[in-house]
Amino acid sequence: MPRGDGTGPTGQGPGTGRGLGHGGGGRGRMGGQSMGPGGECVCPSCGAKVDHKLGVPCYEMSCPKCGTKMVRG
Repeated sequence: MPRGDGTGPTGQGPGTGRGLGHGGGGRGRMGGQSMGPGGECVCPSCGAKVDHKLGVPCYEMSCPKCGTKMVRG
């Protein structure tokens, strides 16, 4: 910003970027650890448990007892 009015080039000079450097610093979602294909989906309301189905996220499944959306357990 040569004149300080916000019209300068973007992405150049100090204070830009994320500062992660070579090799990155982020490891992705959930700390880089996958839950894997197994496990269970748990109802946060009634506590019912259902086996996790490969390719179907728990949050898309409804509890067979009360109909609430499930979470990964």
